Amino acid sequence: MSSAININDQLGRPLHFEKAPQRIVSLVPSITELLVDLGLADCLVGRTLFCIHPASIIKTIPKIGGTKTLKIEQIQQLQPDLIIANKEENTQEQIAALAEAFPVYISEINTIEASYQFTRDMGHLLGVNAAANAIIVKHQQIIATVNELNSPVIKVAYLIWKAPYMAVAANTYIDDMLKQAGMVNVFAQANSRYPETSIAELNNKNINLLLLSSEPFPFKEKHILEMQAEGLQIPCVLVDGEHFSWYGSRLLHAKLQFLESMTQMKSML
Repeated sequence: MSSAININDQLGRPLHFEKAPQRIVSLVPSITELLVDLGLADCLVGRTLFCIHPASIIKTIPKIGGTKTLKIEQIQQLQPDLIIANKEENTQEQIAALAEAFPVYISEINTIEASYQFTRDMGHLLGVNAAANAIIVKHQQIIATVNELNSPVIKVAYLIWKAPYMAVAANTYIDDMLKQAGMVNVFAQANSRYPETSIAELNNKNINLLLLSSEPFPFKEKHILEMQAEGLQIPCVLVDGEHFSWYGSRLLHAKLQFLESMTQMKSML
């Protein structure tokens, strides 16, 4: 019986493999963690500077640059039989260059369901269907627990950048996580996925809580004080960006912290 595998990535690009890949380069931090949780650490031959989980395991895997500053020649030397990239997190030109020589699966994960589909794809492609399904079930259970905390509904803005201030809108994984956590994203209908905003606009948005993420800009208490000095009149909460933006299996490792932060937010209303 043939062991050949045919699969389309999340952009609909067809990929063909004679057998399950054994030498994988991951260009996305959350995907690297997911592959380890799928039991595939031994297959990882390259990862980015920002692939930090789980630290004890990935520290021995060679670094191949940043997500948008890949070291193409170094990746070529690794001779991967699969490269896993992401439409938003990686640079199109670099991915196109790699795709000329190696199979590249390009993910596009703007919803929780898209994350589940990616996990299923990895299970099928890499021969770990049972592990993939187990991760999905555990993630769904956490989301179900969060849904029980959905009253009262909280109107929020989620900031990812400072100077200029930037929020998240619809068609993003963060927005879907906010929905699942019982929140209404006041920027959901913005014209861009990451709209710029201002203190004045935030004050006029009828927001219950302003969520300040730890990534990509590392908001801290001092930034809350700066914003209040600029006239901000909204209660602020510092949130772990990994909880809301890392798809795959991150939430399984941060379940307690995430649920505690959600309970804290609800209690602030």
